[in-house]
Amino acid sequence: MSEEPESVSVTVPEVQGVTPDHLLHTGGSDHPSAEDLVLASGRDLTPENLKWAHDRIAAEGRSAIDKRLP
Repeated sequence: MSEEPESVSVTVPEVQGVTPDHLLHTGGSDHPSAEDLVLASGRDLTPENLKWAHDRIAAEGRSAIDKRLP
């Protein structure tokens, strides 16, 4: 049996304003692949969807995937 308590009290700081965008996104990769975009969009990896993703990345760059992820 564990000696650790079942719950832990944590003090949460008061929310003051909106969290800046640069703190919300991790930026895992500067160059997402078409496969990344297809999967982030919840689509299946099909040739048609890969072409769609390739076109989106060519037109929008990194923002193509940022628009679909939190």
